[in-house]
Amino acid sequence: MMMDHFSSDQAVNIYKSLGEPTRYLIVQLLLQHNQLSCTEIKDKINQVANSTLSHHLKLLKDCQVLQCTRRGKLRLYSCNKEVLTLYAPYLLK
Repeated sequence: MMMDHFSSDQAVNIYKSLGEPTRYLIVQLLLQHNQLSCTEIKDKINQVANSTLSHHLKLLKDCQVLQCTRRGKLRLYSCNKEVLTLYAPYLLK
């Protein structure tokens, strides 16, 4: 993916998504653990309903902050470090 194709609208969406405390926490967890399933993320966050967590994951994925891979029936989420390096390098320290 070429980062120079990002529009200012996409940058705003990335910052908005990271500005919400639960989504910010999800990104921090994934940076610590590299890759987690939805169930593992929910277990670590604790106070989020499944539908709410799915919504947060979808928003982070839509703005390309998160990547999702499938392993059998599991969906494993990880951070897109290329996007974070460009838009939120402070998270990678």
